[in-house]
Amino acid sequence: MVKRTSFEGDECPIARSLDAIGDWWSLLIIRDALLGARRFGEFQQSLGLAKNILTVRLRTLVDQGILQMAPASDGSAYQEYVLTPKGRGIFPILVALRQWSEEFDERPEEIATMLVDREKGKPVRRLELHSQDGRLLSAADTTLKPRPAARRARRTVSR
Repeated sequence: MVKRTSFEGDECPIARSLDAIGDWWSLLIIRDALLGARRFGEFQQSLGLAKNILTVRLRTLVDQGILQMAPASDGSAYQEYVLTPKGRGIFPILVALRQWSEEFDERPEEIATMLVDREKGKPVRRLELHSQDGRLLSAADTTLKPRPAARRARRTVSR
């Protein structure tokens, strides 16, 4: 197995996020948890993933604070995997990935499901990025700027 580079201490928040959830199995496990999967066997059946790989991915997601172990909801002796608030916070990322695929996939007709509002049954609107004053933003409308604390920390380190 190839050793993965860790981005845990990287200054880029995208790299840091990928350190926690950057492999496809982890994202698919989180997807299944959002859809209600809680037990090891449910994840394994849905994903068809080898037990050893699933075990490692679940352990990593627990270590990252994305999933937590909880007593089984049916009162049995089993443990279940439950999304934490940090894990539920990944939902918009999965929606963005889904919508990107729906827009750019070469065979969108093969996509078996669509995301709908549970209450109204209508398709969910495309995610958009808005400025604080409500303007719709594109990548060309944004830039990166250092945080004041980050600038100070870098100056301190370079002395």
